[in-house]
Amino acid sequence: MSAPLLSCRGLEIRAGDRCLVRALDLDVAAGERWALVGPNGAGKTSLLMVLAGARAADAGTIALAGRPIGAWGVEALAGLRALVADRWFDPFASSVLDLVVAARYRLRGADAAPGKDGSAESFARACLAAMDCAALAARDVRYLSRGERQRVAVAVALAQDTAVLLLDEPISHQDPRHQIQVLQALSDRPGCTCIGALHDVNAAARFASHALLLYGDGRWLAGPAAAVLTRANLSPLFETAITEIAVGPHRVFLSHN
Repeated sequence: MSAPLLSCRGLEIRAGDRCLVRALDLDVAAGERWALVGPNGAGKTSLLMVLAGARAADAGTIALAGRPIGAWGVEALAGLRALVADRWFDPFASSVLDLVVAARYRLRGADAAPGKDGSAESFARACLAAMDCAALAARDVRYLSRGERQRVAVAVALAQDTAVLLLDEPISHQDPRHQIQVLQALSDRPGCTCIGALHDVNAAARFASHALLLYGDGRWLAGPAAAVLTRANLSPLFETAITEIAVGPHRVFLSHN
């Protein structure tokens, strides 16, 4: 069996006097799609930041591509993982295309991006097209809708062409068509490993090969999505009654009192 692409051992994450995640042991293999699922404040965003190396864990270890995450330099780490946050800060004018092209900067001088001319621009335009943002290329990023801006943020992550994508609510502010399009585009990337926080349980069930439930009090449950995303697990997680219904090849979850 090959070594996991990303692994955690004994990971602990705290927020003040609260322990959000305790003793997390997790192995993520190349090509797997993990959904982080849990109530508000359960630690999904905090875990993504720790996995990205943007925040230190309170205890435990993380290894990425066989090395402790702290052993990677900043530029090397940028070549291994990309992070999509759920907030953006756009302090000055920039076209959407320029923003996505900038994500190719680390490959300067060695850009082997696919496209008719192999350029960073052609690769960036392909990433925008995958997010249904091709028509936004010339727009000022500051004046996009929230849904458009989130899809552009995912396009920026795709343009980095990393082995691991860490995504905080990648389908937030999206209409149903774009929810499906974003998740399908992520699923269609060969060999890419995705770890995404998702509030929509039905989207998680459709997208994920694996799931990690976070309860917000240190407890967690991880495994194949079909075994973890069940009525029996989700009802106590969200402290509400959830019904599971089979619709063709998909499972649909409905919450009710």
